[in-house]
Amino acid sequence: MLKPLQVLAQESASQVLGNEPIVPFAILLVVILVVPIASEKLRLPGLVGLLAAGVALGSNGLNVLQTESPTMELLSDIGLVYLMFVAGLEVDMEQFRRTKNRSLVFGTFTFLVPLIMGTIVGRSFDFGWNSSILIGSLFASHTLLAYPIVSRLGAIANESVIVTIGATIFTDIGALLVLAICVAIHAGDFTVWRLITLVGSLIIYSAVVLFGFDKAGKEFFRRSGDEEGNQFLFVLLAVFLSAVGAQLIGIEKIVGAFLAGLAVNDVVGGGTVKEKVVFVGTVLFIPIFFVDLGLLIDIPAFIKSISTIWLTLAIVIGLIASKFIAAFLAKLVYRYQWNEMLTMWSLSMPQVGATLAATLVGYKAGLLTEGVLNSVIVLMLVTATLGPVITSRVAVGLVPATTSIEPTSPDYAPSDETGKFIVVVPVYNPKTEQYLIEMAAELARQTSGRIIPLAIAKASVHMNAPQVEVARQKSLALLNNAAQLSQELGVEAEPLLRIDDAVASGITRASREQNASLIVMGWGKRTGIRSRLLGNLIDSVLWAAHCPVAVTRLLQSPATIKQILVPIENLTSQALRPVKFARMLASTNNSQVTLLHICDRRSSPSKIAWMNSQLLLMVSKLGLEGQVNINIIPHDNIASAIALAAKEYDLVVLRSLQKRTNTGILALSDVNTQLITAITGSIVMLGEPQRVANSDLFNTVS
Repeated sequence: MLKPLQVLAQESASQVLGNEPIVPFAILLVVILVVPIASEKLRLPGLVGLLAAGVALGSNGLNVLQTESPTMELLSDIGLVYLMFVAGLEVDMEQFRRTKNRSLVFGTFTFLVPLIMGTIVGRSFDFGWNSSILIGSLFASHTLLAYPIVSRLGAIANESVIVTIGATIFTDIGALLVLAICVAIHAGDFTVWRLITLVGSLIIYSAVVLFGFDKAGKEFFRRSGDEEGNQFLFVLLAVFLSAVGAQLIGIEKIVGAFLAGLAVNDVVGGGTVKEKVVFVGTVLFIPIFFVDLGLLIDIPAFIKSISTIWLTLAIVIGLIASKFIAAFLAKLVYRYQWNEMLTMWSLSMPQVGATLAATLVGYKAGLLTEGVLNSVIVLMLVTATLGPVITSRVAVGLVPATTSIEPTSPDYAPSDETGKFIVVVPVYNPKTEQYLIEMAAELARQTSGRIIPLAIAKASVHMNAPQVEVARQKSLALLNNAAQLSQELGVEAEPLLRIDDAVASGITRASREQNASLIVMGWGKRTGIRSRLLGNLIDSVLWAAHCPVAVTRLLQSPATIKQILVPIENLTSQALRPVKFARMLASTNNSQVTLLHICDRRSSPSKIAWMNSQLLLMVSKLGLEGQVNINIIPHDNIASAIALAAKEYDLVVLRSLQKRTNTGILALSDVNTQLITAITGSIVMLGEPQRVANSDLFNTVS
């Protein structure tokens, strides 16, 4: 009888590895770790690198990954579902609610015109009606890759941009519904009665998912409180239950995934649970989907399809032309300017998430040929490049429809019954405690307020445990020191000790109980794998707090600060809060405040002059004439320009941007993260309380 080692010796290493399901998973982990980094070094989108890796590792290359393997099929299916879920989750419901009616009109234009164009393209190349209509539905959806560009240019408040963002919800739902019907018809034995039954089931199913998970999610989140792990699992359960439900009624699972994203959109808001859900998908499962898509590319067939370029050209030109016609129709109906129309066109041009997902489903179902699959990949590369480039050029001249500045609103509303301004100062590190108390004292003194030094002692299952007493004594020592500092600074202080299970919830709950006007806290570790997976103290406080939070990294005493820099992106009411904060701080030291706006290097002189006039108007309405300087710098890199300017200042006040726009693998870097690393001086990052949604999905205001 052979021993196990002898058996293994008789088997080749390739056979052993080929039969082990963990091997392809390990290979995929290496790919999604290394390839995006290498692609960035080569200045290529990470998505392109992952597709190339799939080709290299597939049957046309090293043949170490097979798309038919159970492991690959499972992980790719999860990535496909996750891709569409994130697409639904990233729809900005607040933007949609503001221009619901106009978004519906433009959504109809940019859905029907490309649908008709794509159908004509399909019929021209002898595809059947069912396949041709499916090709048309691929034209209908779009991915908002250029959203960060219009945000950076300060054009996000322009109506044409808001309408285009809102139209995404209609185009994606419409395209996915057409996909579901086409696949069901292709399955055979399809009658008019079955079509009516499918459409009816689809309507009922959509209502159950959109409103059922929305209601259930809000109730579950309310009951679960701060249990983010359970909330994370609830969101995942909603996604995959929706996907299974879609399959049960005979439609594609990606339809259910997208609807689930819309359903839990308001529930998760922009907080840490959403960040974790999106993080898991964009870091792990969605990249695997793109690798699997690369495995499906047959290089000889791809080269052949490109050599017979007419289908590819028809698809690319048909998509670009149809999106242009749809934007032009919206211009005629709503009398938009040409640059607004071109912005709508370029924003609705890129075809990435929904298009690739639907193409893969249609290809695997036998509705689409390999030539269409290859042409759509070319379409994705062309539109994902062309759309953002056009947006960066035409959106420069956009002007927000309205610029609302409230001159009479107070800096921060007093909160307690006596009308005093209350600053809560969490203290933990003795090395940073003094500067924190000094800053809080300056702000409170300016408003005749008081400060509340707050120390959190971690609780234990048994409250008589030695570690609880040690934590309590340490907290009392910090509070005694804070009280002494406050007395020396001549500010009223009420030290507060709280025992809580978590530091973040202790801070936010105590601040709510004290009706705090502002929380001033020190810096903490914001990077690393642990922080990305489990969150960190700063993010948790920013998410849960009811009032603004000033996160500080102070390298000198606040009393010595004489030059304050406030980078300002646009003229929204949210962007004004750092300006008001800087004014409060500057008033105590007679400091000089400078507003810095970084515009696109290609901005016209008229655009720069307009922005300067708007900033001057804002300064005037806030009553800051003569107290604030304005500096506008044309530059291609916002972070580099701000970091360079910051060298001349004692303090930089940044606005914390909690909501990020995720585009799957094409996620853009966070400017604040770059600035925190690049700026060597003192920083205050000012976060605002999160808006809590209290309305249903379509319970909206036009």
